[in-house]
Amino acid sequence: MSSSAKPAFARPNARPADPRFSSGPTKKRPGWTLDGLSGAALGRSHRSKAGKAKLKEAIDRTRALLEVPADYRIAIVPASDTGAVEMAMWSMLGVRPVDVFAWESFGEEWVTDARALKIDAALHVGRPYGALPDLSKARKDADIIFTQNGTTSGAKIPNFDWIAADREGITINDATSAAFAQPIAWDKCDVVTYSWQKVMGGEAAHGMLILSPRAVARLESFTPDWPLPKIFRMTKKGKLDAELFEGATINTPSLLATEDYLDTLAWGESIGGLKALHARADANSKTLYDWAARTDWIAPLAEDARTWSNTGVCLKVVDPRVTALDEEGQTAFAKKLSDLLEKEGVAVDAASYRSAPPGLRIWCGATIEKADIEALIPWIEWAFKTCFSDLTSSG
Repeated sequence: MSSSAKPAFARPNARPADPRFSSGPTKKRPGWTLDGLSGAALGRSHRSKAGKAKLKEAIDRTRALLEVPADYRIAIVPASDTGAVEMAMWSMLGVRPVDVFAWESFGEEWVTDARALKIDAALHVGRPYGALPDLSKARKDADIIFTQNGTTSGAKIPNFDWIAADREGITINDATSAAFAQPIAWDKCDVVTYSWQKVMGGEAAHGMLILSPRAVARLESFTPDWPLPKIFRMTKKGKLDAELFEGATINTPSLLATEDYLDTLAWGESIGGLKALHARADANSKTLYDWAARTDWIAPLAEDARTWSNTGVCLKVVDPRVTALDEEGQTAFAKKLSDLLEKEGVAVDAASYRSAPPGLRIWCGATIEKADIEALIPWIEWAFKTCFSDLTSSG
């Protein structure tokens, strides 16, 4: 072989049985087929007896599987998790000062909303990307908005201890990539939101809004200064619209997507419930973190191990020969790495989020099989060697 020839690295023998590692919409549950949706109330009004029964079943099974307290209210709302968070913000904020904690792309959207509403908000933004802000700055007399798990940063809150048990304000927890994968301290959360398309592998566009009695009291005692769009309205004549929390949705939901959500809830129940769902995500992510710990060229984007996500695991290339490149060069290297994994058919949609630092983002939620993570790792190593060989031969 001449000195200019690139070395050829042997491809691993085993491949992931399923290469889908997208962070949303995420992989469907193991064994999913279209046949599982055969009971959908298709062609029926969502306000019909059959349609409302399906929506009510989705709410009831959510309560049981997610272990939501009996006195909390659950609603299916439009516009995914984003719509659920904005419903809460636009309907409930303005009574007290607000602390907004953000450390990734979606969390920073709530900073934007807070500014748009012109409320008295203190903005706590984590820097660098993947680092949490100082959670100890949460004020007891303020409302609090935070993201439990940063989908684009791979960083989660380590616990809920920083939220005062005797707080005077309400807390809004954007839990979209945490619900069903991480514990939720319900006594510290007054609003919890998530979407079907994350941990449970459901379809997009539908959000879940869960309210504590304190959140309901806020809705019934406060009228914001700004007009509320129809899809944000949760009260009628000063009282909570109870029908909304019994399956009477604000706008028309997809009953096909609802059936798919019911299917994945049934799967969660069948494998052992919430504890089993948590355990699957923990085992999947641990496999990646253990590999990163013994590999010198890659590391978690979040440096504090207490904050490592067990769902969207974000990894960065730390090889000094790559980090010595300028920003454009590092971005190009990471893109080539993820593109090669996709070209080989071993990991699709595994690139870091477009506004996050360049690297890989591997979804490890409960619908992913640990064996697929294990089979993927040798391919990542192969892809790195191949991309680095290309880099050195061209430079």
